[in-house]
This record gives sequence, structure tokens and C-alpha cells, in this order.
Amino acid sequence: MVAEYRQFKDEDGSFESNCSEDLLILYNAGYFGTHGETILDEAVSFSKKCLETTMPHLDPEGSLAREITCALETPLSRRVRIYELKHYISIFEKETTVHETILELAKVNSNLMQLHFQRELNIITRWWKNIQLRSNLSFSRDRIVECYFWMVGAYFEPRYARARIILTLVMAIISIVDDIYDVYGTSEECEQFTRCIESWDPKVGKGLPENLKIILECILATYKDIEHELETEHKYRMSYLKFVTIDWVRAYTTEVKWRDQRYVPATVEEHLKLSVRSGACHLLSCASFVGMDDVATRESFEWVSSMPKIVHSLCVILRLLDDPKSYEREQRALHVASTIDSCMKEHNVSMELALKKIKEMTEDSWKSLNEEWLKTDKAQTKELLERIFNLARSMEFFYKQEDAYTNSYIIKDTIKSLFVDSY
Repeated sequence: MVAEYRQFKDEDGSFESNCSEDLLILYNAGYFGTHGETILDEAVSFSKKCLETTMPHLDPEGSLAREITCALETPLSRRVRIYELKHYISIFEKETTVHETILELAKVNSNLMQLHFQRELNIITRWWKNIQLRSNLSFSRDRIVECYFWMVGAYFEPRYARARIILTLVMAIISIVDDIYDVYGTSEECEQFTRCIESWDPKVGKGLPENLKIILECILATYKDIEHELETEHKYRMSYLKFVTIDWVRAYTTEVKWRDQRYVPATVEEHLKLSVRSGACHLLSCASFVGMDDVATRESFEWVSSMPKIVHSLCVILRLLDDPKSYEREQRALHVASTIDSCMKEHNVSMELALKKIKEMTEDSWKSLNEEWLKTDKAQTKELLERIFNLARSMEFFYKQEDAYTNSYIIKDTIKSLFVDSY
């Protein structure tokens, strides 16, 4: 890889380039760097500075300027392809070198994908409505659409329809349970709810408050429906999904204790030992395999449920992206300590310096994820690993600027573009 970057260096070994297109390629490629590849760190720093200097001299409406702007906000390797489908069609519409037939086929493909997504949303809405009727749970259709939009980022291809629907239902469960532990539940109620999930028996939930009893029934009903959708030889997958779900709510219970005790972990590392599990990305990783075909084997589920390095990196990325965006809001009420609090405590620094350190740790986690993704002797197939990488990309999208998961109005135009507006 080092040899490939020599073309951008002069005789003294310093980076040099006068071509904006080359600089953009160098910048995007640099974000596939792993630990110890200092030349790629230099490439990113050099190309970013050059691109920022070049921008005022480019036509702001030109395709190159628009692509540089997007890349400086989020490098190409971390962007969610399906969310940008119409963005690139609009760019190619202005390019005189693009063949008209190819552009028309791209628009037809976009419309066909949209119809496919609309059908899936109807299936999910009906499915969820039946669950609501059985459990008396209120969960808006808009929230279901947002959950589905997020999971489309994990896999958009039509052949993953069942997997995408199942993952969306699990994401809906995560959204509901998150509010229990984060906002509404007392410490005692959360502990009792966790015991009910651990037993996976509706009878154990008889002593729960009515609202938690409804949610417990919803979870059990949803997982039962998911199991019903699986072939007989694939039903074993539910045992892994339940195992990771139990691990997730146990982590949440500990967080509630931290919250009530005003406990601040002494280091970010101590915080992450728990918060990588409470963030539910390991649950999403496991759930993303459940609806897939035979490419997901029993060994794959043993692997994904053990928190392998790539899943751990995904979980860390979510936590370190989320905390800076939600920190100010969460400080207004009693809330579990953030990684920012732990960072300030560990290094005895201000919030501003802690945020800088958290950003550096986020970049380190991306390098760890890249390392696992680029391995030649991968533990699992690329088809499975790509789900995890795509989940990381979707986390980048949702938390890059603001907390779009909480403030969903931020993404309404992208949702409308993908699911409603056609050519």
C-alpha cells in the first residue's frame, strides 16, 4: 500500500499534488487506514488541508466541489450508499459525459427499489400492528419508518428483504426498551424487568407494572413471530438472539445502578466495558444475521454473539459518536455518566479537551474496524462482515452532525427522498 502513495510525494518524501481529483482520491483512501499506518494519517492531513484551500476556487455548483464538500463532512468509505443514491443521480444529470441511457436506467432502478421498500414497509407496519393489538402497545408508524430507514443502511439489496424486516423489528424493540431503562423505569422496575427477560417466561412478568408487562409481552411476541418466519433448520438462531438480548438488558440494569448512585467510571475503558453492551450494537449485529440464508451458519452465530473485534469496534464507534451529541441534553436530567465524564475524570481535563480525546478514540476505533475488514484471513465471509461495517456507516450518518436518532426531524428529507419521491 505504501508504494501506491509514492506518486503523491516529491523527491524529499513530502506529499505534493496540484490535482483536486487526485487529492480527493488520496483523502478518501486514507480513511481505510489501520493502526500504525502513519503514512495514511499524513495523507489524510495533507489532502484535507489542500482540499479546504482549493474549495473557494471551485464552482460551488460543480460536481467536484459538491463531492469534496461531502467527503470533508464524511469520507467516502464511511458513507451509506443507499442514502446517497439520488445525490449521485443529481450529480450525473449535470455531467455532459454521462450516457443518457445509463442515467435513465439509474432512475428506473431507483423507482423499482423504492417500490420494493414501500412493500416491505407495509409488511412491517401490518406485522407490528398485529403485535400492538396483542400487547396494547403504542408505537407510532413514523418511528417504525425511522427504524426501517436505519436498517436499510445495513443492507439495501432486494434479496435481503426478510433479514431487513427482522432487523427492523428488533430495532423497534431496542427503541422501546431504551426508553424504559433510560427514562421511565425505576431501578427496582428495571431489575425486575431484566429478570423477566432472563427467564423468557411471560408468567414471571405478572408482578410488573402494567406498562412494562405490555412491553415484555411485545418482546416475547415479536421474537416468537421472527422464529415462525425461519425455516426449521434455522430456528436455532433464536437461541443466540435471545442470549445477546439478555446480555444487553443486563448491561442496561447496571447502567441504571450507576445512574442512581451517581457513579462515574474512573476511566473511559472502564465505561466502555459496560456501555459497548448497553448500546445494543452487538444485538443488532447478531440480529442482522438471523434472516439471512445459509451464508449465516451456526459458527457465524457463535462468532457474532461472542463480541468479536469488529463488533466491539462497531459498539465503541456508536458509543463515542452518540455521547458528544447527547451530552448536553442528558445533563439536564438524572442520567448515567457519559464517556465524556469518565474522560474528564481520567485525564483531569475540561469538557473541550475530553471531546477532543473522544474524537481521537473514535478514529482509533475506525482503524480497528478497518483492520478486521481488510484481513485476508477473515473469520467470516465478506457478505456477513459487510452487515457490521454498514451498521457502523449508518451510525456515522445518524450521529455525525447531531443525534438524528433522537431528533429524527433532521433526516425526514432523506427518508422522503428514499421512500416517497420518485422520478
